[in-house]
Amino acid sequence: MSYNCFEVTIENQVAHIVMSRPEKRNNMNRDFWNELPEIVQDIDSNAKARVIVLSSTGPHFCGGLDVSMFSDGAVKDDSDAVMRRRQRGVNFLNTVAVMQDSFNALENCRLPILAAIQGGCIGGGVDLITACDMRYATADAFLTIYETKIGMTADVGTFPRIVKLMPEGVVRELAYTGRRMPAAEAQQLGLVNRVYDDHQALLAGVMEIAHEIAANAPLAVHGCKRAIQYARDHSTQEGLEWIGMWNASMLQNDEILEAMSAAQEKRSGDFADLPIIRHRVG
Repeated sequence: MSYNCFEVTIENQVAHIVMSRPEKRNNMNRDFWNELPEIVQDIDSNAKARVIVLSSTGPHFCGGLDVSMFSDGAVKDDSDAVMRRRQRGVNFLNTVAVMQDSFNALENCRLPILAAIQGGCIGGGVDLITACDMRYATADAFLTIYETKIGMTADVGTFPRIVKLMPEGVVRELAYTGRRMPAAEAQQLGLVNRVYDDHQALLAGVMEIAHEIAANAPLAVHGCKRAIQYARDHSTQEGLEWIGMWNASMLQNDEILEAMSAAQEKRSGDFADLPIIRHRVG
């Protein structure tokens, strides 16, 4: 299937989603918000891969929101002006909710999602990468909560997630100033896992990590993602109880024995893939 904002390939259990509008700095237009969750949910629901890599093209990873999306809201018919003005807040809230759900699809995905960032990760790009499991960057990469610079407060997911990834004081500084944070600083603070010399090395390195993940039992990796998310949002005791219940119902002795045999025999494990997600009965 073809998309306007992305190119998708799947090879050796790794799905590669590439933002493909470098001439527009891969900004986030209407098609972007609809296509991204559709792609991720299709890969996940149909168990087409075990890992997803999200990368980009051109000098910048993402230039942020395409602000022209909001220009269509101008009132063209004076007779409707009052009513449309009254509806503006509710309509805006609905639009933001749809955009938030686009990134929630990354967090809700059963598969690990690795972001490969080159150049600028601007505004909405930060919302995007914080919804991914891990982040990797080129040495010249930078991120900026740019919304502040244009009189906005970031609202698509940056703040609920980034405060759990970096010290709050640093987040406040980035948000209040809108300054650029270089990749080296982001790595030092734990937002970025690893920094590579250039885009080619970045993609090669991230793909190597993705294939290492894909070689593990998908059911176990899925359990890790859910356990980490639950622990992040709950107390230690709640996390302990949750993982106990998860393994009481999900632990598969056959998968453990296969992993041990594969390691002993120096071969790839023959693991069960995640089941297809059913969206209807029958």
